Amino acid sequence: MRSSGLTKEISTGFGLFAAYVVAGKLSLRLAFLHPSASPVWPPTGIAIAALLLLGMRHWPAILTGAFYVNVTTAGSVATSLGIAAGNTLEAVSGCWLVNRFAEGRAAFDTPRNVFRFAGLAGLLSTSISATIGVSSLALGGYAAWSQYASIWFTWWLGDACGALVVAPLLVLWAVHPRLEWTYSQTAEVAALLLSLAATAQFVFGGSSVLLAGNEPLTYLCAPFLVWAAFRFGQRKTATAVFLLSAIAVLGTARGTGPFASGSPNTSLLHLHLFLAVTSVLTLAFAAEVAERRRQEERVRQLAVSDPLTGLANYRRVVEALETEVKRFARTGRGFVLLLLDLDGLKRINDQHGHLAGNHALCRVAEVLRVHCREVDTPARYGGDEFAVVLPETSREDAQRVTSRIAGRLSEGGEASPLTVSIGAAVYPEDGTTIEQLFNHADAKLYKEKRAAADRQPLGEPARPALE
Repeated sequence: MRSSGLTKEISTGFGLFAAYVVAGKLSLRLAFLHPSASPVWPPTGIAIAALLLLGMRHWPAILTGAFYVNVTTAGSVATSLGIAAGNTLEAVSGCWLVNRFAEGRAAFDTPRNVFRFAGLAGLLSTSISATIGVSSLALGGYAAWSQYASIWFTWWLGDACGALVVAPLLVLWAVHPRLEWTYSQTAEVAALLLSLAATAQFVFGGSSVLLAGNEPLTYLCAPFLVWAAFRFGQRKTATAVFLLSAIAVLGTARGTGPFASGSPNTSLLHLHLFLAVTSVLTLAFAAEVAERRRQEERVRQLAVSDPLTGLANYRRVVEALETEVKRFARTGRGFVLLLLDLDGLKRINDQHGHLAGNHALCRVAEVLRVHCREVDTPARYGGDEFAVVLPETSREDAQRVTSRIAGRLSEGGEASPLTVSIGAAVYPEDGTTIEQLFNHADAKLYKEKRAAADRQPLGEPARPALE
């Protein structure tokens, strides 16, 4: 097992090394100002994401990858070591800051943490790499001190944009890798990405003579980013931002698009300022939408659930019954409504206290959860009264369910046995409206309750009659 774990660690480290080298070599093809300073640097995003996802122990892969990229490009072994040290420290410090102040891999779940990630990993930690890297080149005689500021800004902005565009994409997809889309969602995502790609190609690919000097056309892409953020959350939003960035960088590097003016390096710097701001604001908007939806879902759950037992409440029962009535109209398959009443709850409260009574109610709720299917709706809708909606269930099947519930409660185990009285109504035999079903089940329940009036509250289980 230790050998297998070591092999996995080595394989992971080699994969990270290879990804860093490939991305770095491709990025340095766009190094116009200095051979070691590219305005496009995805390796920063790869490194930060890798340490957030895999752990700090993988920093040697980043160090060796950065060293290999630089020693085979320009400079000496000493300057390459300095640059690699700066790149590694950038990733390690960015990861540590994000883990410490922005909730690590959950940094993109809230707008506040998105901005913290942008400030800590996108702006602050990247300045470390730029400072150490350019200083190493200048001290080694491979860069003029008079160009220090321009090389530093190019280096820093390239790293910052890599952190803000690439890292969110990798982290979000790694944390939530599963695709749970319906056919309609898949079609909508495809339409979104294709529309965004076509629009980005129009804006940045030089497809129109209208583009020259008309920077506002870049915002033709904004509606698609808002679409992604509002409809699909952070993961698809990060994907959309990355797609836009890739098309925009390729177009601008070829000298087309609204940012293609002056030198290629200046054009890419202007583009990256736009992409960095766009990425942060779009991810923050997506996080805000997702957070609002989580809050709405919590409110909805509170509105349809019982706070003591966690079961559904009366409102949810009525919704389930309405759904089953509509289902019967389509399928012709009936359902059963069970009403349960815990025997002797008042005596439990009087003799043992209300806390014991609450425990008894929670025991009933737990038994209902265990003995109900996922499609069933168990609920507590008041006091010691419970209800269960059993879709596509016959009277005989409901009889077996109630027997299991009553038998399980009577076993007690470590706690005292409990008994319940149960009444049932079968749709449509016992009623064709919700009110009729409740009335019929309630009448059966209280008939059972009266039959059990002489029974000890903690005695034999009820034998519900479902006829």
